[in-house]
Amino acid sequence: MFSVSTVFGDQEILSDALSTQKQITGSYNTITNECSSCALMTDLLGILADEHNIQHDVFEQMQAHGWYQTQPAPAQNIKDALCKFEGISVLI
Repeated sequence: MFSVSTVFGDQEILSDALSTQKQITGSYNTITNECSSCALMTDLLGILADEHNIQHDVFEQMQAHGWYQTQPAPAQNIKDALCKFEGISVLI
């Protein structure tokens, strides 16, 4: 008989949790966008918000431990993105 025992550390567990939360929020977002019942959509939006909050909590824990580092965007990149999306909103 073959047995493998893998022990995951906190970093691996949180990384897996963050990945899972991203998948969950993506699924709830798709379901909510395609929902034809207003009452069901309202319930799903509440669940989606809860899942986003969980995802953010996991993200903050990873950042606090130095396991998920982000870099500040250069000011020019922010200006470019703002101009790009302001142009899109005018078209809508």
